[in-house]
Amino acid sequence: MMFHGAFSLLLLLLGIVGIVILFRIGLKPRAGSGDAGNRPPALDVLERRYASGEIEREEYLQKKADLGA
Repeated sequence: MMFHGAFSLLLLLLGIVGIVILFRIGLKPRAGSGDAGNRPPALDVLERRYASGEIEREEYLQKKADLGA
């Protein structure tokens, strides 16, 4: 009976440690991404289009404002 309680406690602790490890792995930014985790992907596309000359400054600023950036 005593081993059942100890085994249950061990399983609970392993579960908590596993969850903490998963959160730490999931929250690390990827190499070279800068703050990409906080930015919408549409903003990256918009910046690439502006940098390549596809859109003008006014259109870039308007769309950036529309995205809330």
